[in-house]
Amino acid sequence: VQLQASGGGLVQAGDSLKLSCVASGLNFNRYVMGWFRQAPGKEREFVGASYGPTYYGDSVKGRFSIARDNAKNTLYLQMNSPKPEDTAVYYCAGSLDPRAVSGSTLKYNKWGQGTQVTVSS
Repeated sequence: VQLQASGGGLVQAGDSLKLSCVASGLNFNRYVMGWFRQAPGKEREFVGASYGPTYYGDSVKGRFSIARDNAKNTLYLQMNSPKPEDTAVYYCAGSLDPRAVSGSTLKYNKWGQGTQVTVSS
């Protein structure tokens, strides 16, 4: 199983950025797929998840959106109006447990390697 996140980089506050996560070796459409992020010195934070409906963490609601293309085994994170506090390493993750939409990292057992997003002011 491999989750390959990409699309990170340096972005100005207020611009937009789109991350992708390509999954291989798993039955993608059976999985809850989520995005998490971790800033230096902070705990890993739930960004959102897709399992039919989409679910978002409070800090990104209304600014970020998640989409998935089951035919391409790909999960996306569209980051609109990012802020400097969104700077973090972003990870995609997968789970067969539907309760994973709650955002608990403990529910996810498949993790990608992360992609760095830096938002400048």
